[in-house]
Amino acid sequence: MPVQLIADSGATKCQWCLLSNGKKKIILTQGISPYFLTRDQIVTLLQQELMPDLKNADIDTLHFYGTGLTNPANVKIVRIALKELFPNTEIVLNDDLLGAARALCGKKEGIACILGTGSNSCYYDGEKILKNSPALGYVLGDEGSGAYLGKKVIQYYLYGTFDEDLAHRFNKQFGVSKDDILTRVYKQPLANRYLASYAIFLAENRGHYMIENIIEDGLNDFFFNHLYKYAQSWTLPINFTGSIAYGFKDVLQELCDTYELELGNVFKSPMDGLVDFHTQTA
Repeated sequence: MPVQLIADSGATKCQWCLLSNGKKKIILTQGISPYFLTRDQIVTLLQQELMPDLKNADIDTLHFYGTGLTNPANVKIVRIALKELFPNTEIVLNDDLLGAARALCGKKEGIACILGTGSNSCYYDGEKILKNSPALGYVLGDEGSGAYLGKKVIQYYLYGTFDEDLAHRFNKQFGVSKDDILTRVYKQPLANRYLASYAIFLAENRGHYMIENIIEDGLNDFFFNHLYKYAQSWTLPINFTGSIAYGFKDVLQELCDTYELELGNVFKSPMDGLVDFHTQTA
């Protein structure tokens, strides 16, 4: 059997799966986003975090699904970096949204959504993406994402909206000042990851009405700005993948019930679905 390496990369982390002789090996590295990393930085990162775990495996095909790969310039950056590390491997690049659709829907029609550090969505006909509501990134969009929800947490804290109890919990957990936050957001790289790191505060303080409001409002913004744009949303399952989707599945179910939509698969990671897809089509 051919040896395959499958990668699913968001902005924060990248999950790799080596398929060899019927066995799976999972490897985790930092996320590979060509919006934030140069070709040389990608090569260095993978030399340090991926290659030692592959132990010179003779890989026939590398399927890489990554954020930002609808942009041809980004595809070129990632392809050159991967080719330097895997010169004799067939490399197939696709954006992470197609990876999510294949993982969630297989070869069936459906709506596929990503809610992780960032957010995205599409209508998938079982083979290809036919419609995509624009993903504008953490500055202009990313509704419902970790960065979006984390930004709301910071706003509530800095604006003094949190009650005394939540403000105390925030200070105890993070111990940061306004200047610390603004420096990280505006003067240091990977601000999207930094913002998303505050979403954990929501998960750890469920039940408080302010926390529930932030979660519901943030996810509702995703429904309103994206899922409403697909006529198929009312006739097909709405499928989700990503840490935010998985962690707040109950809120997704409530919103789907409210809007009379059908909630489909909710996966923490697309990898198992991608392995099924590629082993069935190999």
